[in-house]
Amino acid sequence: MSLLKLPEIKADARIGSAQFDMRPDALERWEPGVCAAVEDAASISIYEQIGASWDGSGITASRISAILRNIGARDVVVNVNSPGGDFFEGVAIYNLLRQHKAKVTVQVMGLAASAASVIAMAGDEILMGDGSFLMIHNAWAVAVGNRHDFLAASDQLAPFDQAMAEVYAARSGMSVDEAAAMMDKETWIGATQAVKDGFATGMVDRSNITQDAKAQGSKKYLALVEASMARAGHSRSVRRDALKSLFSGTPGAAENSTTPSAGQDVAASLQSLLNNMKGSQ
Repeated sequence: MSLLKLPEIKADARIGSAQFDMRPDALERWEPGVCAAVEDAASISIYEQIGASWDGSGITASRISAILRNIGARDVVVNVNSPGGDFFEGVAIYNLLRQHKAKVTVQVMGLAASAASVIAMAGDEILMGDGSFLMIHNAWAVAVGNRHDFLAASDQLAPFDQAMAEVYAARSGMSVDEAAAMMDKETWIGATQAVKDGFATGMVDRSNITQDAKAQGSKKYLALVEASMARAGHSRSVRRDALKSLFSGTPGAAENSTTPSAGQDVAASLQSLLNNMKGSQ
C-alpha cells in the first residue's frame, strides 16, 4: 500500500447529491492542453473533469481501478490537470491511490482544483509544475425540502469536510483547524506556496511539461456552459440531458458545426455563447 500513512475518506451514500461540481473560476484558469511531455505504461492521466460527463468523457474511479490493475504492484505516476468535479468519484480515486501497493507520485501539471486536489493528496510524492495551482474548498450539495431537510443536509456534509481537512492536515503538517479554515476560504495555492506549506514535496522539471494543442478544442467552453447551468440551479442530470439533446456528436461538435439534434435555433444560441467565451479569453 501507499508508502505514506494517509487517512481514509468515507463517503456516505445517503448524500448522493453531495459534490464538488466544476466551478467557473476553476474552469477559467484551466488550460486543458497542459500535460506531461512523456508518459508510459505506469502513468495515469487525469486531464478531464472528475466523474462521468454528459458525453461519456471524464475520470471515474472504475477507470482508475482498471488502470491500476494493469499496472500491478509497480510505482505509478499520476499526472493531473483537472478543474475538479464529482465529490464521490474524487474520494473513491483518492482511496484507490492511497491503497496502491507501491509508490505513488502525483504531478500537478496545471490545475488540481476541488475534487482533483483531494486526489492529489494521495501521492507519496507531490510535484507541482511552474504556474500550477491547488484549490481546496468544502463539499457542497444540491438540497431541496424544508428547513429541517436543509439542517439535516448540513449535518450530513460536516463529516466529509472534517475528513478532507484531516487529509490536507496530514499532508501539510498544519492543524486540522487550519486546514478547515483554508477550505472555508476556498483557497488557491500556487506551486511555490504549496511546497512551502507542505501540500507538495517539490517541483516538476520544466522539460516534463508540454502543451497539447489538440486537447484544447471546445472542451473548456462546453464545461463552462455546464458550470453556468449548475450555478443557475439545474441539477447534474438535467444539465447532461440538455447537452445530450443538443449534440449528436462529441464536445468538438460545437466547434466543428455538427448539426444539433434539438434544432438550429437552440444550437445557434449555444454556438454564439461558445464563440463569445472564446473571444473573451
